[in-house]
Amino acid sequence: MNKLTDEITSRLESFSTAEKREVLPRFFKTGKGQYGEGDQFLGVIVPYTRQVAKEYRDIPFEAISRLLQSPWHECRLCALLILVERFKKSDEKGRKQLFNYYLTQTARINNWDLVDLSSPGIVGEYLKLKPEREQREVLYKLSGSTLLWERRIAIVSTLTFIRNRDFIDTIALSERFLSAYHSMPKPTMHDLMQKAIGWMLREMGKRDKDLLIQFLEKHAATMPRTMLRYAIEKFPETERREFMKR
Repeated sequence: MNKLTDEITSRLESFSTAEKREVLPRFFKTGKGQYGEGDQFLGVIVPYTRQVAKEYRDIPFEAISRLLQSPWHECRLCALLILVERFKKSDEKGRKQLFNYYLTQTARINNWDLVDLSSPGIVGEYLKLKPEREQREVLYKLSGSTLLWERRIAIVSTLTFIRNRDFIDTIALSERFLSAYHSMPKPTMHDLMQKAIGWMLREMGKRDKDLLIQFLEKHAATMPRTMLRYAIEKFPETERREFMKR
């Protein structure tokens, strides 16, 4: 398996550029004390990583697991993209196994792009046809995690529900995050969470603007500003200004 993962790493590296090797670590905040501290980049853009994932989508599961343990960001992304492809073609038993495995690997899904490009296609898709609250309780458990990436998985996974006009958990989780924020002696929320929640609210608003406005009428005055800006990004300028004044 080491030989196969080395082969995939070399294949990814063939698409690397010096410019991206320099730019990507800064873009994904890998400096000391930053959210991506210590992450390493080959310097490969996502379309090429997707290409390699498709080339190797039928590799043994053990090789996927090894890729996910790689120090190279693009190798972990490649593994996750293979898992998404594998999930699409699996039966219910296989999907459950992939869903459970994914949730054991959250420490390796450790940057926002890794979350965003995999959680809707695995967690969201698995829970999409399981609408009962107890079936989706895992999202609420993740939302209370001390691990930033688990909290982001919780909200970004609801993108799949949103695309199916199912907004209940997006609203409930957003309100849960806001409640936790307001319960702090000095309220703070990570920028990546503000952006993720605002993004999901915006996606909901694309499909049901009235529902988003109802949410904003209730919460806009006390929402963190980045979250609010992301939520209302598609509003007309006059409407955006009105909400930002609250």
